[in-house]
Amino acid sequence: MASNNKKLRIAAFDTTWAPFPLPGDFPRPLAPLIIALDIAEGLAKKGHDVSFFGPKGSYSNNFRAVALDFEPLYKNPIWEMANLRGTEREKIATIFDQYVLSKIFQEHQKIPFDIIHIHPVDRVLPFAPLFSDTPIVSTLHDPIYDWRGEIFKMLSATNMHLISISDAQRKPAPSLNYAATVYNGIRIDQFSFSDKIGDYLFFAGRLQENKGVYEAIQVAKMTNSKLLIAGSPNEGKYWEEKIKPNLNDDIQYLGLVPYEKLADYYKNAKAVLFPILWEEPFGLVMTESMACGTPVVAFRRGSVPEVIIDGKTGFIVDNVAEMVKAVKKIDTINRQDCRDHVEKNFSIKNMVDGYEKLFLKLAKGKSNS
Repeated sequence: MASNNKKLRIAAFDTTWAPFPLPGDFPRPLAPLIIALDIAEGLAKKGHDVSFFGPKGSYSNNFRAVALDFEPLYKNPIWEMANLRGTEREKIATIFDQYVLSKIFQEHQKIPFDIIHIHPVDRVLPFAPLFSDTPIVSTLHDPIYDWRGEIFKMLSATNMHLISISDAQRKPAPSLNYAATVYNGIRIDQFSFSDKIGDYLFFAGRLQENKGVYEAIQVAKMTNSKLLIAGSPNEGKYWEEKIKPNLNDDIQYLGLVPYEKLADYYKNAKAVLFPILWEEPFGLVMTESMACGTPVVAFRRGSVPEVIIDGKTGFIVDNVAEMVKAVKKIDTINRQDCRDHVEKNFSIKNMVDGYEKLFLKLAKGKSNS
């Protein structure tokens, strides 16, 4: 049953790129969609009336799925049309997202929602003032770059509430209308625990410079460790000059590992390297690894100090040299502490409870206004 016996009517939307649940032929992981679905499912199980909107093919056994009559963008025929330029692709994606928003708002006018939860914040900001009596909430899955902070201020509205996924995420624009920080949760039962220290280092993430793949390779070489790298296939100068020439029997590129198979690589590693070179707003890799019992060694950027307990569930360092030292003492970490830390702080239950508490508060404020 819903907490406080208050049943909320909630609308939710994340993406038009793919239906939900994510189909097997979709070419890349969509972490925001996974998070959005876990929130919706958890709230529905608590007794709330959740309507989740998406493209054709969307369905759920746990909440009301509103599958609109258009093909998801990843296989929509519009992408095959002649003379389609790169800039026009973003325009098309915006229009499709706004089409979904229009359907949500049309339904809202008939039977009002108590909360409208829109994950692509850029799409919904201009429309929030049109529904001033209803709390509109957006989860910020991306960093708040300078330009976004300025636009958020320009389009601020009293009923537009932002959820940060770490306190660090707020630093570039601390004065926005934040409603809460709610950490992302993971399905801990999908990440089996191992108390055995593995024989390789592991890196998982996009193969981009800001993720620190090259730095992970340096650490592996300097510690005489085997390194397995999992991530989206890549190309271009960074891949050709920094990554590809270093691949060999000891430093192996696995390709894009299916999400359901990542746990096997996490739990059998002696450590996961997270040498990020940007302000990561959360970093699911860290919680997924620790859930398997595998400590994380990470650069002190973004959310890292909020996710890792330095010296207990991994090590927080400032450069490659310090990461090398940390890897050499990784056996001082109790792997059970890693698992316990995730169960206590980063479970689906914790995340859903956080969203429910906030939504009930916002809905109460609406009814009292």
